[in-house]
Amino acid sequence: MRIRVLGCSGGIGGANLRTTSLLVDNDILIDAGTGVGDLSIAELSRIDHVFVTHSHLDHIACLPLMVDTVGELRDKPLTVWTTGPTLEVLRRHIFNWSIWPDFTEIPSAEKPFLRFRELRVGDEIELGDRAIRVLPAQHTVPAVGYAVRSAGGTLAFSGDTTVCDEFWSAVNALPDLRYLIIETAFPDRDRQLAVMSRHLCPDMLASELQKLEHPAEIYITHLKPSQMIMTMREIAETLGALQPRMLRNNHVFDF
Repeated sequence: MRIRVLGCSGGIGGANLRTTSLLVDNDILIDAGTGVGDLSIAELSRIDHVFVTHSHLDHIACLPLMVDTVGELRDKPLTVWTTGPTLEVLRRHIFNWSIWPDFTEIPSAEKPFLRFRELRVGDEIELGDRAIRVLPAQHTVPAVGYAVRSAGGTLAFSGDTTVCDEFWSAVNALPDLRYLIIETAFPDRDRQLAVMSRHLCPDMLASELQKLEHPAEIYITHLKPSQMIMTMREIAETLGALQPRMLRNNHVFDF
C-alpha cells in the first residue's frame, strides 16, 4: 500500500501549503482538502472512495469540485464515507442546490455521481486487501480519525482532535502500528486558543503521546502556516526523544 500526502497544512499559501488530504494507492482519499486540486483529471477519476474526518472546510474543500469534474467520466458513483452528523452537514450545507448541486440526484437518483455511506466509531471497511478503521476524536464538530491497514502494517491518522483518551485506546489496539500522523495546530503561546478550538499545542501533544504504548514513526500535521517553525521547534524541544517529524506535501508512506 502507498499513501501520498496531498495536503497537510492548517492553511494555504505559496506553492507548498495545501490543506488536509491523503491519497491511498490511487483510489481512496482520506479527507478532500485543497491538496486534491493538484491531481490531474485522470487521477481524480480513479478515486472511488473518500473517507471524511469532519465537516470543516479545510477537509472537504475539493469534494464538491471533484464530483463535478469527473462524475461523467466514471461508471459508478463516488462513495463518501463519514459519520451521520457529518453526512447531515454535507447534505444540508454543501450539496443543497444553493451552495452546490446535489450530486446524489445527478444525473439521476438511480445512477448518481455521488453516494453517501454512514460510519460509526469502531467500524472497519475492507477494500480489497486494505482496511479502513474509524477512530475516535474530539473536535468542535463531530469528528473521527482513521487507521489504514494492509499486510505491511498500519498507519493511524488523528484528523483534527484535542485531548482524547478514546483515541489512544483505539490506536493502542491496532495491529502492527508503523506510522502515526497527529495534529498540532498551535504553538504553546496559543494554548488557550488550542483548547477553545479543540486542537493540540506541543505541551498538550507531549501529554497525549505518553498514552501511546507502541513504537511508531510520528508525523505532525495541521500546523498553522505562520507558526509552523515555532511550533516544530517547541515540539523538538519537548519531544526530542520521540523525534516527531513535520509532515510535508508529497511525502509517501510505502508499506
